[in-house]
Amino acid sequence: VPMVGRGLCGPLTALSPQDWEQRQEEDTLLIERILLLVRNVLHVPPDPAEEQGVDGDASVHDRVLWALHISGMDDLLKFLASAQAEQQWALHVLEIISLMFRDQNPEELAALGQGQVAAEHGEDTRELETLRQRELAEKRARALQRPSRHSRFGGSYVLQGLKAIGDRDVVFHKGLHNLKSYSHDLGKEQRRVPRRRQAA
Repeated sequence: VPMVGRGLCGPLTALSPQDWEQRQEEDTLLIERILLLVRNVLHVPPDPAEEQGVDGDASVHDRVLWALHISGMDDLLKFLASAQAEQQWALHVLEIISLMFRDQNPEELAALGQGQVAAEHGEDTRELETLRQRELAEKRARALQRPSRHSRFGGSYVLQGLKAIGDRDVVFHKGLHNLKSYSHDLGKEQRRVPRRRQAA
């Protein structure tokens, strides 16, 4: 069956992109015959006595559908159904699609799709939750590794006995280890002396 699907798909793939004005009469007849053949294959009624399958085993109809899917025939049918220039095949495609879903129950199909979506959603939620927990653990570990205060903050100190402007004590904004090198000129821009006026 897969080889037949691929064999039918080849001519359809070659003929579909052609403009309908460029198609020969033989090409149009070939497309119609292929579509009628697919319709007739799908139209064969199931025979449970002949199949004798195990419970849960795929029926012959399901295997034919899978072969059509593997060969790419379903994509070609979607193209023929949606293309504006291929409207002459609309009834054939509609009949093939109705025969594809012949033995299916709509409620079961809808529930099956939702069950898969719910399972995938639950799996994605669990995966996101584990990633979130891992990220929180890494953030906590980084917070424990770094010190509580950053090292550039030296603090502010009042130097008693050293007067600033207006009879106030000097406020020193550097670390205590820099106190030895303190002068009133600390932080002021040094005045540049021209080279000719520099001391020899």
